[in-house]
Amino acid sequence: MTSPAPAAALATGWLHTARFLTTAAQLHQLPAPGVPEIAFVGRSNAGKSTCINTLTQRKQLAFASKKPGRTQHINLFALGRQGATDAVLADLPGYGYAAVPLQDKLRWQRVMANYLASRENLAGVVLLCDPRHGLTELDEGLLEVIRPRVEQGLPFLLLLTKADKLTRSEAAKALSIARLQAGGGQAMLFSALKRQGVDEVSQLLWDWAHPEQPDAPPPAAAPQ
Repeated sequence: MTSPAPAAALATGWLHTARFLTTAAQLHQLPAPGVPEIAFVGRSNAGKSTCINTLTQRKQLAFASKKPGRTQHINLFALGRQGATDAVLADLPGYGYAAVPLQDKLRWQRVMANYLASRENLAGVVLLCDPRHGLTELDEGLLEVIRPRVEQGLPFLLLLTKADKLTRSEAAKALSIARLQAGGGQAMLFSALKRQGVDEVSQLLWDWAHPEQPDAPPPAAAPQ
């Protein structure tokens, strides 16, 4: 495996400083807007936790669980030196979980919609999608929520996970479709198994969080 380019290596090192910050069941429980916040959203089976854990090199940072109660919180992870957080990753609950009561689904749809539409320090949104299934009705609804902010310049990435399960032609077709669906955002292929897209996504997140200094070195990694 070839070594990543210097810029990508700086970005991946920055992501490796990730550590748990707090969890919130309601928007008013979130910390006051401060540093840039990057949200990860997607269906429960889209590979969101695996993606976050792969990017941060923390095997259980984002907890993947089939227990519905585990999914109904916004989990925040700090990035940067201890005591000098310069950005936050926001892991939003996976949606579309069949076993969750309808009232809980509706409540969390409202919480997520309000977060995505109103969070002042939101610096970008990553929507994860399994390209074998394509965008669902719930994904489309989420896109509609953030579309006004994307049109106003909010960075957006449609990330096609589990790309290793596609043939080369299937991947090319899925990526072409995703670029059209991204509506002003970007689209990329990602595979945690083969580490496809890890450097590219890491660099993109660094740039989103540091728009004034995209090439500046990140802080040293946090102690294990």
